[in-house]
Amino acid sequence: MAGRAPTRTIEKELWAAGHEVVVGIDEVGRGAWAGPLMVGAAILPREKRVNGVRDSKMLTEANREKLFDKVAGWCDTWAVGAASQEECDEMGMADAQRLAARRAVDALGVRPDAAVCDGKWNFLTGIVPHVEMRVKADLHCLPVAAASILAKVTRDRIMRDMAASYPQWSFDTNKGYPCPLHKAALQGYGPSAIHRRSWVFMDHYVPWPGVPRFVRPEQPTLF
Repeated sequence: MAGRAPTRTIEKELWAAGHEVVVGIDEVGRGAWAGPLMVGAAILPREKRVNGVRDSKMLTEANREKLFDKVAGWCDTWAVGAASQEECDEMGMADAQRLAARRAVDALGVRPDAAVCDGKWNFLTGIVPHVEMRVKADLHCLPVAAASILAKVTRDRIMRDMAASYPQWSFDTNKGYPCPLHKAALQGYGPSAIHRRSWVFMDHYVPWPGVPRFVRPEQPTLF
């Protein structure tokens, strides 16, 4: 669990500006070839702190699992919203990510005044009134780091469960992300029912003409 601990500096700036309820937001699964895209949302208590919280990518899977219940119990409220692989294919990744974010925020039980989100692309427009986009917020901002752990562990558990139904693709280890074993399975077995068939890997790793790539019809954005 190396690395500098994330801070509450951005939250404090937002509180000082009059935003009472600040939520940390982080996404997981956008780059996967199979399974859902998920967005975590975490609202932390102002005073109490839990040690060891880092960006989920800085932690081992075992350490994330150990921290999960502690982080979940620490939050004032938290939620993880999902967009299924079918929604990713049918809507496109941008709208699917917005949908997962809306589902996460709606499940919090409170309406946040402001959000801190990792990256540069604001997918929270119309969902949270004020959004602070910060590059590497998952490394530097405590509620975003908490959201990253909650989202990552939730998705990993789903993918491990899926592995029992789809053992050929080794989802228990790769979680739907590309790796040599995953690519070899696609070449040998084609895509599973939880693969995102609109993705370009279908053109390069699936030799079976009977399983075509999903082509989404041109349509206006839903948001």
